[in-house]
Formats: sequence, C-alpha cells, structure tokens
Amino acid sequence: MGKSEIQSLFRSIPVLLTIALALITMIAAFSGNFDPANSRYMPVLGLALPALLLCNLLIAICWAFARRRWIFVPLAALIFNYSYILAIFQYSFTRQIPEGHYSSNYADGYLKIATYNVGNFGGEITGYSCKEIANYMKEQKVDVLCFQECGDNKYFPMDSIRKVFSHWRYAIIPTEDSIRGVLPIAVFSRYPLINPQFISYAQSANCSMQCDIVLGRDTVRLLNNHLQTTSVSQNRRKWERGLASTSDTRREAEVVQGAITSLHDNFVKRAEQTDSIRQLALASPYPVVACGDFNSLPSSYTYTELSDILKDGFKTCGRGYMYTYRYFKRLLRIDYVFHSSSIQGYRYYSPNLDLCSDHNPVLMEMKIKK
Repeated sequence: MGKSEIQSLFRSIPVLLTIALALITMIAAFSGNFDPANSRYMPVLGLALPALLLCNLLIAICWAFARRRWIFVPLAALIFNYSYILAIFQYSFTRQIPEGHYSSNYADGYLKIATYNVGNFGGEITGYSCKEIANYMKEQKVDVLCFQECGDNKYFPMDSIRKVFSHWRYAIIPTEDSIRGVLPIAVFSRYPLINPQFISYAQSANCSMQCDIVLGRDTVRLLNNHLQTTSVSQNRRKWERGLASTSDTRREAEVVQGAITSLHDNFVKRAEQTDSIRQLALASPYPVVACGDFNSLPSSYTYTELSDILKDGFKTCGRGYMYTYRYFKRLLRIDYVFHSSSIQGYRYYSPNLDLCSDHNPVLMEMKIKK
C-alpha cells in the first residue's frame, strides 16, 4: 500500500465514524416505539441517546472548524431526534409566565403541584433535609406534594415527618403493612384527598398511588409514581470491576451481556408498570395529573406511551434546559409531570436543590380549563 493510499485511508476513517455514529443515533430515535418485551437492544440504545446526541454535537463542531461539508451528517442526526431535544430543551424564552397564584381556597382556579424523590430524606436523624424541603415548598406556595422514597427512621419517624408537613393538612401515607418491602410514597395536600388506592407491582420494590384532589366543584385525579429503577447506579461499579479484573474477551462479553440482561429485565418491568398507569389514566372520569420518578428518559417506551395520552408539562409551559437527575453530568430527565389536555399549564421548573436526594424536585403550576 502506497503513501497516498494510507493517507486516503486515514482521511476516510473520521468520515466513516461520523456516518456510523449518525446512523446509530437516528435508529435510537425510534427506541421509544418498541415494547421492551419484544426488543432487547432498542431500549438500551434509547438509554444511550443523551451521550449519542452529545457526541454528534461535538463532531459537528469539529467539522465546522474544519470547514467540511460532513458537518451536515451529525446535524441530520440531531434534527432526526428533534422530539427528544424538545423534551429537554424549550427555546421559547419570550413566553409570558404569570406570577404564582395562591389563596386559601381554589377560587382563583390555580393549582401548584410538586413531585420529588426525596431519597428517604437522606436518613438524617435530625430531619434537616425534611424541614428544608418543607420550607422551600412553602416559599414556592405549593398546594400538593408528591413524594417518592418517603421513608423514615427510628430517630425521625413518620409522625415527625407528618408534623413537618403539617402546613398541608391532608395526607395519604400508606400503612407499614401495605408498603412492607416497597419503597414508600406519599401525598400531602392543602386540599381534600379522597379515594386513595395504593398500587403495587409484581417482583418490584416500586409502586404507585392514585387519589382524587377535591378543588371545590372541580376534581383532579392524581397518579403519584415511582417506577422500576434501571439499576445503573447500583450496578455500575460491579460491571466496571468485572471488566477491569479480566483480559479474557469471552469474560468481558459475559459481563456486558449480564449488564444488558439486567437493564432489559428492568425495562420490561417498567413497561408493564407504564401500561398499568396508562390504563388508570384512560379510565379516569376526571382530568389527570400523573407525576413522579419514572426512571425513564424522553427516548423511552414509558415516555412515549404516556405522552401519547397526556401532555408533558415541560413542553406545555417549561423553558430552557431540563434535567432532573443530579448525576451523570446532569444529562438525564427522568422525573415528570404529565397532565390531561383539559388542564392548562402555566409554569414548570426543576430547581437544583442540594439536599438529601440525587434528584431535583419538579414543580408545575396549572389550571383546569373551563
């Protein structure tokens, strides 16, 4: 092989890598349309989509500096995933958002809901994070609080948690018998809560809760959810140790396959849980708000199925960049507030609270259309 052929080969490698990455990213755009029970690898590809999009953006920048036409290949991959991008970035910075509405009753028609995976309040014996969260939610004039992993401990029991959130006089907290072996969830509200229903899932420590919020002559059906985790954070170090401890290609393949199997099993569980939530939302006689920690990206089957029947609050009234998981370079949006089309969204945001959790809370102000 001559010198010119070698130079040509090296020049073609970046182009081939650019095209290959763009094609994979375009395929990943369809990952949410595949039920994990019928597809082993597409959900995993969807999980990798934030990293794929970031790589395409960096490559586009490189081609721009090189002033080469290949810039259009990664740009095409980004445009192909416009639906995902709009689920994490809303560019309408000129949108008019009214100031918060708050009163001692529902006469003005506005309702403000917050959802927050509180991570068992950090297991703190003094309840510091719990008290800080309550103070923050009071300042934000939140009407309804939906918590996931709302656990207590012997030093700061549920009675103490209930006292901290006494500003919200109505509460649904599952009994110890109903949540044994399950990550606890709870709802606190300034308005009456009726028709509570605790929803457990087979072979899962996760759960959901349904109840109705009575707002004068209006009623809203609330679905508070904590869906099956991906277990990436819990298993990452184990997978890394498995890969670092061997140079055997077969063993490395076994570790990778084991990771994919673990992810796939959790994808399937989460899809089944999503189908249950979807049916509950479709059966509701009232406008629906479905919120919580869904452990799912906007590229997922869960997001696709729920956004098919409900609106994503961030898309209806959010702005700027949206993430809710504090780690993984803040690339992951996995907590949501979905709502019926009969509900008008006015404000949606996720403040960066460095307290007890690896999640940020999500807050949304809304009003039932008349």
